[in-house]
Amino acid sequence: MKQILGIGNALVDVMTIIPDDSVLEKFGLPRGSMQLVDGDKSLLIKQGTSAYKRTLSSGGSAANTIHGLAMLKANAGFIGSVGKDETGDFFEKDMKSAGATTILFRRNSVTGTAVALISPDSERTFATHLGAAIELGQNDLKKEHFKPYNILYLEGYLINDKSLVEKACILAKENDMEIALDLASFNVVEAKLDDFKDILHKYVDIVFANEEEARAFTGLDPEMALNELGHQCHVAIVKAGKEGSLIMRGDEFIKVESLPVISKDTTGAGDLYAAGFLYGYANDLPLEKCGVLGTLLAGNVIETVGAKISDAKWENIRNQVLAIIEE
Repeated sequence: MKQILGIGNALVDVMTIIPDDSVLEKFGLPRGSMQLVDGDKSLLIKQGTSAYKRTLSSGGSAANTIHGLAMLKANAGFIGSVGKDETGDFFEKDMKSAGATTILFRRNSVTGTAVALISPDSERTFATHLGAAIELGQNDLKKEHFKPYNILYLEGYLINDKSLVEKACILAKENDMEIALDLASFNVVEAKLDDFKDILHKYVDIVFANEEEARAFTGLDPEMALNELGHQCHVAIVKAGKEGSLIMRGDEFIKVESLPVISKDTTGAGDLYAAGFLYGYANDLPLEKCGVLGTLLAGNVIETVGAKISDAKWENIRNQVLAIIEE
């Protein structure tokens, strides 16, 4: 099985269930978006929502994907930057307990947090204070970090430091790795479209996007967007929520139906889809099975609050994955 290395913003998620979207309006947060906020606003939001139910978990898009891969018993590693604080300790312990290898750079800044405000219809809106996460730079990356791995997985949020993304891609290609990129969030794509297009054209083998991100990148609806993305890299995946996912590789086109689940919180759905898909891909499975595995993990994570599937579910999931592989 191929080994997978993720690089991303190392954050601790603060999953908070809100009673209605007036909370979003109060803090000036566009529904369904990921907004970067400073430390003061992050604290203000945490204090202003402290009466609502909340849970903590290691987070950040790539970290969620690597955590999921590790729970499937894949050989997976993560590179990130955290503070020299209890929150950073929590992040490291949570990732290692899943079985992931961690390369974490400790900073004097506080560990980043992502406050996820979950609306009654399960839509989530993020207010993210990157803290120490943003201090990960191109000079931190060394060739030896990449040597054990075959696939590099990058979260699109890193595009705010394009030099970091390019350095990671160059080191990965020198190590004969395939590169997978998730487009992260529609507003990030809109803000950094030219940079995304440049990285995709030069380096990316596998691209993940939801329908909003795909539209922001191409200006097109899901199927047409898939076609355009599919002509720019080896494999393109467009996730369309309840409509399932669309996958393209060359002339090969596949649609995978979503699972009939009761959605409580969509946080982490895309990240866990990527975990399932990459697990299948790393095992050289047909693309349809890769999509089915992605759908399986995404369907399980949206049945709970937060970007992590509960520990109690994983043994059953691993059995289902084995059954899909052996079909």
